[in-house]
Amino acid sequence: MDRSRLIPAMLVLTILGAMLMLPPLVYVFNQDIAHFGVRQIVFYLFALWLALIIGTALLARALPPEPADPDAGEGER
Repeated sequence: MDRSRLIPAMLVLTILGAMLMLPPLVYVFNQDIAHFGVRQIVFYLFALWLALIIGTALLARALPPEPADPDAGEGER
């Protein structure tokens, strides 16, 4: 994928992740419900955290290497 498309996608992922961790939305998941014995809010936060890590890893893996600067000297590479 093109580098110019991936960098805005990383910015969107970062902003989306920050918005999903803001208190108004997090309070929605603060219920007395448990999934697999874990409270819902804890499950939500760790699932979101894992999704952000996986999304970041996938985007970083798809990012092509930055082209080498032909004007750079040997010591600057």
